[in-house]
Order: sequence, then C-alpha cells, then structure tokens
Amino acid sequence: MEFEDLIKERHSVRSYQSRPVEDEKLEKVLDAARLAPTAANKQPFRLIVVKTEGRKDELKRVYHADWFSLAPLVICACAVKSESWTRRDGRNYVDVDTAIAMDHLILAATNLGLGTCWIAAFDAEAAREVLKIPDEVEPLLFTPLGYPADETGTKTRKDLDELVRYQQW
Repeated sequence: MEFEDLIKERHSVRSYQSRPVEDEKLEKVLDAARLAPTAANKQPFRLIVVKTEGRKDELKRVYHADWFSLAPLVICACAVKSESWTRRDGRNYVDVDTAIAMDHLILAATNLGLGTCWIAAFDAEAAREVLKIPDEVEPLLFTPLGYPADETGTKTRKDLDELVRYQQW
C-alpha cells in the first residue's frame, strides 16, 4: 500500500473478528515498533502481547469497553524512563519514544489488513496488576490487534491552516 493511502486508511477499530492473527503478521508489527526512531536510539519501551482468550474479565479491569478484548490480541506499550534520553533542560523523551513505536506498530498493522485502536484512557494500576508490570516500567498505551469487523469510517480532521504556522525567515 502506498504510504499516503496507508495513513488515510488507518482508523480506530472498535469491532473485531475472532479470527486469529498469524504469527508472521504479529512479528511484522512488533518489528515495525522495534525499528521506530527513538531519541539517541535508546529504545526505552517494552511491548507486552496478551492473548485475550480466557482473559476478558481481567482485561475489562484494564479498559471497560467490551470491544477492547474482542480482538484476539491486545498489546501494551510500556515506557522505561530509566533507559530513555533526557535533554539538557531535564525534558525526558520516554513518552515520545514509546508513542512513536506504537504509531509504527499501528501503521504496520493497517498495512497488513489488521485493525487497532489507540487507547490511553485505561486503568494503569489494573494494568500493572493484570499484566504483572514491575514498578520501574510504566504502562503507557494499549491497542487491540485483530481483523476488523467494521468498515472504515469517515475521518474528520482540522484544516492545515488551523494546525500549521509558517515562520517568516
């Protein structure tokens, strides 16, 4: 798929088929995250892949929506602040780096015909308990991963002139 088509095609999927994700496709989306650029190439993130079968009640504690665990897999992107690059003024880039990795994963999934949904509004403490995440690792983002059962919706986005300002040189 051409990149422009890919970014237009990608949308938040909230309905999934029960069809399993092939191991080869899972490896490709995980590898896309691994290849994502990070500050000073530190790669301060970890990915936790969860098979949802038999874990729907546990996962409902993490995120309340029923569709969250309808996909055969859920992926948690975690931040490891102690491994990340920090700018001289003290600004740590772990959240940015983890978000870039997740975005690469999500775009790769779309390219392979898989659906995702970027989720940040989850219960972090429940995620720690359910996924047994150590204290030094922060659960930052989730996405279900599976074959969409819905159709692409219409995206509504602001016009460029609302988002971009050109600096006079």
